[in-house]
Order: sequence, then C-alpha cells, then structure tokens
Amino acid sequence: MSESFLAIVNPAAGGGRCGSLAEAAIKRLRANGVEVDVVETTAAGEATEIARRAYANGRRRFIAVGGDGTGYEIVNGLFPEALTGGKPTLGFLPLGTGNSFLRDFTTRGAEYALEAILAGSRHSCDVVRLRHAGGDLFYINLLSMGFTADVTATANRRFKRLGELGYLLGVLICLVRLRRRAFPLRAEGDADFDRRRCLFLSFSNSRFTGGKMMIAPQASTSDGLVEYVRWGPIGRMGLLRNLHRLFDGSHIAHPLASRRPARSIEFALEAPVDVMIDGEVLTLDCRRLDMFPGALDVLV
Repeated sequence: MSESFLAIVNPAAGGGRCGSLAEAAIKRLRANGVEVDVVETTAAGEATEIARRAYANGRRRFIAVGGDGTGYEIVNGLFPEALTGGKPTLGFLPLGTGNSFLRDFTTRGAEYALEAILAGSRHSCDVVRLRHAGGDLFYINLLSMGFTADVTATANRRFKRLGELGYLLGVLICLVRLRRRAFPLRAEGDADFDRRRCLFLSFSNSRFTGGKMMIAPQASTSDGLVEYVRWGPIGRMGLLRNLHRLFDGSHIAHPLASRRPARSIEFALEAPVDVMIDGEVLTLDCRRLDMFPGALDVLV
C-alpha cells in the first residue's frame, strides 16, 4: 500500500489560478519531506475516476488541490468502497473559487491547509450518503434545496469566474425572483412527512457554504449527525432585512427558521429538483440521506 500522497489537481479551479499556484504549494510539501505524486484533471468528473482507480490500487492518502468541487469529486471516487476497504485520508490545498469545508477549521485558507498536511493534523470526519433515483452520492460539506441551491446554480452558470462576488450576484438575482416551495421529507423519528413551503432546506455536515455563509452554525463534522436547517416561506422584504444573518448564523433564531440534528432523512419529492451538493449543482430525484460517522480522515 502506497504511503505517498496522491495530489489530484484541478488546474481550472479558481478561474484557472489553481494551475499556476499548485506547483509552488506541492514543491513546498516535497521540500519538507512529504512524498507527493501529482495528477491533473482535464475534465469535470475526472477526479472521481482518478481517485477510484488509485484507491483500488492501494492508495489511501489523497490531497484535493482546487475548490470544494475537487474534494467532492475525490470523495465520490473513494466511496462507497472506503466504507469497507480501509479508511482513506484527505488533505486540501484550497486554490479554487469556493473552499467552504475548510472554513470550519480556519480562515487562513491554503497556508493553514498546507501546514496541516506537513504536521499530519488528522481529524475524523463523517461522510453523508445521498441516495437518489439514479444511484448514490457522497459528501462532507452540505446538500441544500431551494434558495441556496438556486443561488449556487445562478452563480456557477453565470458568474463562476468572479468567485465570492459571483455568489453575491447570484443571491441578488434569486432574491428578485424569489421562490418558496415544498420539499416533502421526514427526519428520523418523525411519523409524517413535512410538506410545508419553505425558502430553503440544508442538510449540513459542516457550518459554511458559498465561502462565508454560515448556514448551519451548530453543525459538526464529527458528531455522526446531519444538521437539518429549515427556513420557512419568508417574504422578499423579510429576507432582505435578514439576509446578513446568513453570514453569522443568527438566521437560526428567526421565527420561521428551525434546526435539528438527525441520523437519516427520507424524501418524498414529486419530481427531481435542483440541489447544491458541496458546491456542485445537480438535478436529482432525492430519496434518502444517511450518515457514516468517522468514515474519512481529513488533514485540517
């Protein structure tokens, strides 16, 4: 089994900045005695296939070089095989547009992440499985439906090159065309499905999304629970007055908001919906969420 790291680099991340920055970061790791093999991706989804093949060939240590999307692809290359085949370790060099997962641990970004790899600062991390009509997906940050997914879809499709500014533009556009919908579900222990309209739902393993939005202030990456946050059908003016609260987590105290931890969530959607999952936007017929406590080691 290889003890060196496999760094999977998305050179297109961060508007193309990742490709130019990755070389210096990896050179610094090597200069400090860390063995690193490097492979670059050339297309969306390729990191998943690279990680899957590497894991099957005995590798257990990986570095995601890019944004949240790069980490998401690698996680989906490691799982579900890693549930029974040996726990993998994942480090990060956050050189992409969005690096929300790492923000649970630091605001120092790439410098902190590099130091964590050098120090071998290992933490056990839960992994969430989304079961949908077409198969299974895995994530370590969050899945959301409604306003937050709409914002990410708009930002990714129209303003991705602008980074955090693009995300804020997505917020403004979605605010103008505000939609409040029902996403029928029931959390573990509930007898009935919740069919109430809402602004958004999120199912978080960590606290942040969109860079600095603290959607789930009480989420933990290692408590074995998904943090289910719901914000009811707030109006446009109400959302405008409270929009800033999404950035400090105080939206949870709003009368229309609620949160609860759960080990599983069951969906009864009438049709596929747009979801944002670790920064990626997909249209899925969601069926169920389940937690796998401590299934991954992260270097943070």
